[in-house]
Amino acid sequence: MIDFLLGPWELPFMQRAFAVAAVVGLVCGVVGVFVVLRGMAFIGDAVAHSAFPGVALAYALEGNLLLGGAAAGITTAVLIAFVSQNRRLKEDTVIGVFFAFAFGLGIVLVSTRDSWTTDLSSFLFGQVLAVGPEDVWTVAGLGAVLVTVVLLLRKELVAVTLDRETARAAGLPVFRLDLLLYIVVTTTIVMSLEAVGNILVLALLITPAATARMLTDRLGVMTLLASGIGCAGTLGGLYVSYAYDLAAGGSIVVVLTGLFALTWCLAPRHGLLARARRRAAPAAQPLPEPAG
Repeated sequence: MIDFLLGPWELPFMQRAFAVAAVVGLVCGVVGVFVVLRGMAFIGDAVAHSAFPGVALAYALEGNLLLGGAAAGITTAVLIAFVSQNRRLKEDTVIGVFFAFAFGLGIVLVSTRDSWTTDLSSFLFGQVLAVGPEDVWTVAGLGAVLVTVVLLLRKELVAVTLDRETARAAGLPVFRLDLLLYIVVTTTIVMSLEAVGNILVLALLITPAATARMLTDRLGVMTLLASGIGCAGTLGGLYVSYAYDLAAGGSIVVVLTGLFALTWCLAPRHGLLARARRRAAPAAQPLPEPAG
């Protein structure tokens, strides 16, 4: 067991992978709390796919894939935030329009190239084992900024998340807070692409927060739990990947989903077994005897 736990840390590429995975898991846990509470899971998928045309364009121009993805994702997020202010359209409808357009544009751009390369495949499926030292520092710095922004504006973001109209009546800048949240979510997703890739990044953003939601009703506790679950799941997934020679991104998502399944069954108050016990408890009580 000691060899299993300490063995991967002797390899420099695994050390970098563990560092990036831990930071990404923590940041996705913190940001994912607001995504789950607001019911914005769809935007995570939309933004991840909207980064695709930026990556495809950067690939065609032989530029930086992550910078291209970030530019496209943030542009889409800003457009979604702006168009969503028209309350005639629901937020998920606007997201769906831009999601389909961005992914279709990405496919068109990719079709202009004759072949795919490892770089583009790593964007889709993740390549956390190949990160360099500069990637570790970039992810750590960016993650620190994102967590700081979210924690500083936590009260305002919660107010907008729970009741937008009340927040607007209280004088909060709802549009700017929407825009900020979209940009934070987009940046978090792009930062996580190297860990799990474009296809699986939604799980990293949603699953830790959803798991924490099963365990508590308090926002502060939920945030701490989500960040801890995100870190534990990403590190556990890397251990599984290392031990059984499996894809790192897929292993991370499977471990996180396993933690969610356990919590869904065993959570003390909201788990499947707890709810079954509460339903069975009244039936087990004896009926009162009739008077007289």
